[in-house]
Amino acid sequence: MRRSDLFVPTSKEKRSGAEVRSAELALRSGLVHQLGSGIFAYSPTGKLVRNKISEVIREEMEAIGSQEVDLPGLQYAKIWRDSGRYEEFEGEMFTFKNRDDQAMCLAPTHEEAMADMVRERLRSQNNMPLVLYQIAKKFRDDHARNGLIRAKEFTMKDAYSFTVSEEDLDEIYEDMRKAYINIFDSLGLDFAITQADPGAMGGTGSEEFQAPAEIGSDEINRCPEDDCLFGTKDLEQTKCPEHGTKLENTNTIELGHIFKLGTRYSEPLDLTFDTQEGEEHIIMGSYGIGVSRVIPTLIEQRNDEGGIIWPESVAPYEMSIIPLDEEGEIMDTAEELYNLLDTDEVLLFDNGVSIGEKFAESDLIGIPAKVILGNNYLEDGEIEVEYRDGSREYYDRDGFVKEFA
Repeated sequence: MRRSDLFVPTSKEKRSGAEVRSAELALRSGLVHQLGSGIFAYSPTGKLVRNKISEVIREEMEAIGSQEVDLPGLQYAKIWRDSGRYEEFEGEMFTFKNRDDQAMCLAPTHEEAMADMVRERLRSQNNMPLVLYQIAKKFRDDHARNGLIRAKEFTMKDAYSFTVSEEDLDEIYEDMRKAYINIFDSLGLDFAITQADPGAMGGTGSEEFQAPAEIGSDEINRCPEDDCLFGTKDLEQTKCPEHGTKLENTNTIELGHIFKLGTRYSEPLDLTFDTQEGEEHIIMGSYGIGVSRVIPTLIEQRNDEGGIIWPESVAPYEMSIIPLDEEGEIMDTAEELYNLLDTDEVLLFDNGVSIGEKFAESDLIGIPAKVILGNNYLEDGEIEVEYRDGSREYYDRDGFVKEFA
């Protein structure tokens, strides 16, 4: 992508509504635009980051046999009343009536709709186990705060399992747990896993994936050992059960939550399968990741004075090419390198601003590496690659092409 073609409304100044660091950088880097309290529009770079996070999730979901679907956010209230959750979400659910005076809502989650989708299609136990997932918008009339962390419209990955036995549920739950660890590791996140209260979701057990962050609204004690994911919301517990290490207290952001739902939804929604003796209720599990919440969490955990430090797996562009001048030999080389690389993953700064402004904007956006064509190139033909951690590498043209093209 050429910077001269890219719409990304960056700003040198702090934006209004940026009450925390992640919100400030999301707005200043042009990642998002705030349309109102808890409502955000995503720019091209913001959408690239969100799409890449989604692709990391998709890869892991499909690796364990999950199939992707797409459910509507607009739903009739009846199915929520049937499950008994309509009143539980009172005050947080967007509700209204359509032109036919029928009660409707915008879905804050999709257990009911997913159960309704499979109700007539899972009559035989031979059709199970089944795991379906989606990456879709959710809506909650929550108290908006901390930028993207608590918004009224947000993107989630939610998966649902359907099994005939608790043993099958346990197996899928463990597969999903491992997949979540792989996902958050691939996204470069620091996190811990805690036992959790199923709350309004119901069921027999659940775990949360919690990311340490100063602005987090949750609080846990966690093990400081690098290879340990143990965390607890029991703040009176002070030692790790595995290592015996003293636990450290920290604020956290909840990124994911997995539930063993059992028959919490299949009973009120009449979700059954046929057996020789009659009918039995299908056993369900639910597994969520806050896709749009991953974005501010990464920013909170990975930033410096210059801006965002995206991991390469989700950065909008892997590299920026920054020429000292936009004419002559340097610009010819910049164009040549740009055309040799994957142009979808490279941002060529050709927008006529100073080299200092190009450096600053590349760092603000969070691009992991800058390819600098400056005085070193003019004097001895060296191409400088500077990474966001400040480290540098130098290549001649052929070496650069061999390494990156």
